[in-house]
Amino acid sequence: MDRLRSERNTTGGTSMGRDTLSTAVIKNVFTVALCISINYINGTLVHTFTRHQLFRVDPRYILFIHLVLNDIIQLSLSGLLIAIWYIFNTINVSFCCLLLVIAICTTLNTPLNLACMAVECYVAVCFPMRYLQICTVKRTYILIGLIWGASAISILPDIFLLVIVEPPSFFHTRVFCIRDTVFRSSIQKRNTSHIICLVVVWLTLFFTYFNVLFAAKAANADVKKARNTLLLHGFQLLLCMMTYIQPLFQAALLYLFPQHIYDSRFALYVLIQVMPRFLSPIIYGVRDKKFRNYLSRYLIALNSIL
Repeated sequence: MDRLRSERNTTGGTSMGRDTLSTAVIKNVFTVALCISINYINGTLVHTFTRHQLFRVDPRYILFIHLVLNDIIQLSLSGLLIAIWYIFNTINVSFCCLLLVIAICTTLNTPLNLACMAVECYVAVCFPMRYLQICTVKRTYILIGLIWGASAISILPDIFLLVIVEPPSFFHTRVFCIRDTVFRSSIQKRNTSHIICLVVVWLTLFFTYFNVLFAAKAANADVKKARNTLLLHGFQLLLCMMTYIQPLFQAALLYLFPQHIYDSRFALYVLIQVMPRFLSPIIYGVRDKKFRNYLSRYLIALNSIL
């Protein structure tokens, strides 16, 4: 009955046949291979960061590597949830809550981290003489702590409502592990917090971009690079925003393709959860000349060993 109830919750009240065994195996192998590949690339970036002191004392690279580590955690958990869904369909509510809380925090961390990276870029271009005073390593780590704190505050009301509203027996049942089937009493609050978060991040990006744009009148190459970097921040944020409108996409696909709900959900997972994490190391790591030089040395050394 729990499984049937979960199916109804996720398909708008209709029960759908699941994927065949061969289709499920193909999707799981594809998901695992994709997650491992992206995490390997991200792991290489983390290794490059930890091996060289000049990156560990630069706020720009500290924020970047935090974004990479956050992507590793988020992608690993989302891939695990997909695999659990295909293998077990439903899992224990308590275990599901633990996975969801971490996955939600890492998802919310991404736009906040992008906003902090934009501010760092703005300070570097518009206040170069005060950059070392404003952007210190200690303040950067405090900022990272605040990012996690803001994400935790966003999910804490969901947990409190869950404990208050649901009976104790609910935590011993099994559910389809997505946010709407567990935190069922806070959808409106969640949408409001998402809107506030995105508005703040977008205002930060616009403010920093236009100030850097005005500073670009000097035609300095570093200013132009900073301006392009902020545009990439905006592009990355657009990809992140797709997470918040995923239910709309899912409802539309369910209406258009009612017999292919599982294929639609899997396609949305790849598009919304995986692709932004695939682009992050390319946009921020490989594009940076200094980081690219050290990364290429490591890759050449690794190839010679292999």
